[in-house]
Amino acid sequence: MKSTYIFILALVLFSCGNERVLLLPEIENAAITEIHDVSHAYLFYDVTQTDSIELNRKNLISTTNWLINVDKRLSLAQAIPKIKLLQDKKRNAKMHKNEAAKNYYTCNDTSIQNLGFLEFTDLEYWEESSQSFMMKTSQLYFDRIFIHPEIHVDKKIHIMHFKNDTIPENKIINFSDFGNFLETEQNKNTKDSLIVYLNFQKDLNFQDYIKFKSTIKDLNISGVRIDNTEFIY
Repeated sequence: MKSTYIFILALVLFSCGNERVLLLPEIENAAITEIHDVSHAYLFYDVTQTDSIELNRKNLISTTNWLINVDKRLSLAQAIPKIKLLQDKKRNAKMHKNEAAKNYYTCNDTSIQNLGFLEFTDLEYWEESSQSFMMKTSQLYFDRIFIHPEIHVDKKIHIMHFKNDTIPENKIINFSDFGNFLETEQNKNTKDSLIVYLNFQKDLNFQDYIKFKSTIKDLNISGVRIDNTEFIY
């Protein structure tokens, strides 16, 4: 089955008369390495196209698991609007809908020299900051603390930390220190929960986005919840 995925990828990229190269983002030790009942969409990096991106979605079938192949050279500003379009297409399907079907990013798992996958079915993308988003709600929470990390193109995380009505605390850490930071903050937390809203600079490339997502996928810290809404700006 794994070799079949590689064959399909090569067939789609080179069977249309034009040589197309799509560089998949690289990860290590993917938790998911095999998926059945799939259809594909491709986001190519193409400098001849508007915004240097081309979306090929003609092979998608709404009732299948979707494998979204995104070129790692694309920025989030280029890729996310197209990904949102695909999400809306599947969520708003009126006929032949399969509630069990999921969405995955296809990756190159260098630890096994084969494909690996990251699920993003329940993710929602907003093209603004989480702080701006939250200012639009009048709801107040006194039982939790909010953290708004911003993942920058320099692979640093700028963290704005709100504790109710206090002045926000600011901190800069490395990608690799994020889990330890959350654990430390939760150990100091006197509230019921710690809510994390991930913010990403829109110029971050898809490789670094996927790398960060793969490093936090296994975080399991009691009382800490990484929200399914992500903010790109």
